[in-house]
Formats: sequence, structure tokens, C-alpha cells
Amino acid sequence: MSTTATAKPPVTQLNSEQINRYKRHLILPEVGMEGQKKLLNAKVLCIGAGGLGCPISLYLAAAGVGTIGLADVDVVSPSNLQRQILFGVSSIGEDKVHAAAKRLKDVNPDCNVIEHKTVVNSGNVMDLIRDYDIVIDGTDNFPTRYCVGDACVLQKKPNVYGSIFRFEGMVTVFAPHLKNPDTGEQGPCYRCLYPEPPDPGSVPSCAEGGVLGVLPGIIGTLQANEVLKLILGIGKPAIGRLVTFNALDMEFRNFKIRRDPTCPVCGTNPTITAPVDYEQFCGVPILDPKSLEETKQEVQNAKSGAKGESGRAAPDPSLDARGLPPGYQFKPDWEVTPREVKSKLDKGEKFVLIDCRLPNEYQITHIEGATLIPLQQIGQHFAQLKPHAGEEVIVHCRSGARSLQFTQLLRQQGFKNVKSMAGGILLWNKDVNPGGPQY
Repeated sequence: MSTTATAKPPVTQLNSEQINRYKRHLILPEVGMEGQKKLLNAKVLCIGAGGLGCPISLYLAAAGVGTIGLADVDVVSPSNLQRQILFGVSSIGEDKVHAAAKRLKDVNPDCNVIEHKTVVNSGNVMDLIRDYDIVIDGTDNFPTRYCVGDACVLQKKPNVYGSIFRFEGMVTVFAPHLKNPDTGEQGPCYRCLYPEPPDPGSVPSCAEGGVLGVLPGIIGTLQANEVLKLILGIGKPAIGRLVTFNALDMEFRNFKIRRDPTCPVCGTNPTITAPVDYEQFCGVPILDPKSLEETKQEVQNAKSGAKGESGRAAPDPSLDARGLPPGYQFKPDWEVTPREVKSKLDKGEKFVLIDCRLPNEYQITHIEGATLIPLQQIGQHFAQLKPHAGEEVIVHCRSGARSLQFTQLLRQQGFKNVKSMAGGILLWNKDVNPGGPQY
């Protein structure tokens, strides 16, 4: 469902129920009756209803922000529940925007929640943000970040940005049409901080690197705080200032960031005057196919228990005759399938099986008999491995990327018969060991 953000009539006075609800705001001179009316008449779009979007929208709704748009195309899966606090077990399989809207309306019936179940891209972003006052970037991929950043500059909308990874997060406000409260200069945009996207695959996602469950709550509420300040016109918004947080050290740090006069979007002579193809620009898709498949499988397993007639988990029915996912680009010179590895183990064939993941990953799930040698430590183990240079060696990781790197490094060291297990242990746990942990 998607509607415009202009459907709600403006609030000119508070009724007695609203006065009672918002009285902790009303007694703050910086907010008061006028400030609360500003909140009730504000229209805010949160792009992303996940780890950051959940605490952001929850606190904005509680504060009385009158219209909140939620843009997300994902559904709730069990692994979301570790940090995405709007959802519960009963929400699994439900559209995030719909499950979130129900929760927000329960928190505050004053709030008009608009559901945008859509992928935000160059084709729709300008129409999507047009009717909102403030845009919040709670996304987790670079094409959407550049897309949102550019559109906000082009339409002169504040972009309240946040990002999280492992134990660290950051917050800032990108708003070249507004001034840095400390210097009076124009604020920077997203491209001023990140002129070029990282190389594809060089920055791991939260699914690959993990995230402390409480971290998005900390960063998300800081973003919500910036939104409230912008609506109320109080305090100093974080324009031209990047605030980072390290959860392990309990340390906040402030960095000054400035507008780049040569920026192609907000600079003196802009060359980007309309959204571009951001997937091409970043070299990666907006929606990660592996993540989509993982979510789909999680939901299916949660709904059905994924048990066969024997009571044992059933293999994934979407796999082909070789046990590979549809469309998998198998490299026979470099890879073996999990089924082939299982056959070798069952027959007692002699080969060296290496698990190149990290120790904490090994503890989650592993193949019996595999030797743990993390990819990051391969240089320390060449001498240990050298006696096996003439033997068959099979390497596996989580999903196949690291094991291909490990395989290539061993071949460079003279190993003649070394291959990577396609799909990693995640595919092993779908096909050979169905029901095994997917992480």
C-alpha cells in the first residue's frame, strides 16, 4: 500500500486527550504547545523498516510526529527479532511496513502511518520523498544510500543518516540547503563524505559481519533525536558533524565534515541533476539475492518447521539435481558440490577438508573432520599445509566466497588439486544436513 503524505488535515489545537498524552513535552519551554503542533503536523519518511527504522519510527510515533512514511520491501524473518524491536514471533512472514504500521498505531493512534512496500530506486525516489518534510536513511546498502542522498539534495530535504556494523555506528544530517550551526557554511551531502562507492564485496553486510542487537537502538534513537530537533527548530542539528559510537568502549567521537565545492550533486557546478542508475554506479544490486533467499528460507522453516515425514528436516526443494540453487554459476574447475563432499566422506576417500571461517562461526555449525584455518591466518599455516600439496584439498566457508579466495591462494603456493565447496556450509545445511543452522 502506498498513499501520499498529504492526506491528514493540519492540527491547529490539541484536544484534552492529546494534552494529557503529550504533557511531558508541553512543560518543556523548548517544545510547548506550538512545538507539539509542529510535531503533529510534521511528515517524515523513514526509508528502511529494519534495525534502524524500528527504533526511529517507534520514538517518532510516541513523540507525536503526525505522519510517518515507511518504505521497505522486506518481510519479517526470525533473525530480525534479535534487534528489530517493532516485531515479534507473530509477525514472521508479514510485510515489515504492515507489521510496523500496526505497532506504531497501537503506540499512538494520532500517528498517520503510510506504508510504502517498494524498493526505493531512481525511478520512484523523487515522487516518494516529495510530500515529506524530512527523510531518514535507515538503509543497509550503498545503491539506496546514494539514491536517497542525491534525491534529498535535489529536493532540498534534510537527510538524517545513520549506519551500523558489528559494534560501531554513526549519525549525521546531510543538508546542503541548510547551514552548519557552528560555521554558518552550507552543510555537506552524502557524496561529499563518500564520493565513490566501495568496491563490490569489499564491505561486509551485517548478515556477514554481525551486529550487536542493542546498537541499532542506540543509533536509531540518535537519528530520531535529530529529526525532532529539525522539526522543532531547537538545539544544533548534526549538520557538518559526523558522530560515531563504539559500543565496546562506550565512546562517542565527533568529526567535522564539510561540503565539497566540486561535489557533482551539491557542489558549485553540479553535474547530477536527476537520479542515476545507482546499481550500475555501485556495481551491486539494491536487493541482495542471497539475503532474499535466506529470508525466504527462514520464514518457510519458521512457518512449517521444515520437517519431512521421518521427523528430520526436509532438503530444500528449490535445489537442482546436483543440490545447487537455481541459476548458480557452478565452476567445475574450482568447485565441488556439498553432495560430492558428502559422498567422499561416506566412501572414506582420503582428502583434506579445511574450514576457513572464524572460530565463532565454527562453533555455530561445522562439518565433522574439517580442520579450522581462518582465511585471515592462512599465511601462518602454509608450512603446516605444505606436506598436503600433492593431496586432494577441499575448502569451505559460510557461503563460498572466502573458500574460493583460500583455494586461489593455495594454488598460488603450488597446490594442484584444491577446490572450494560451492555454497559453503549454508548450502550443506540446506541439502546434505537439512535443518542445520543458517546464520
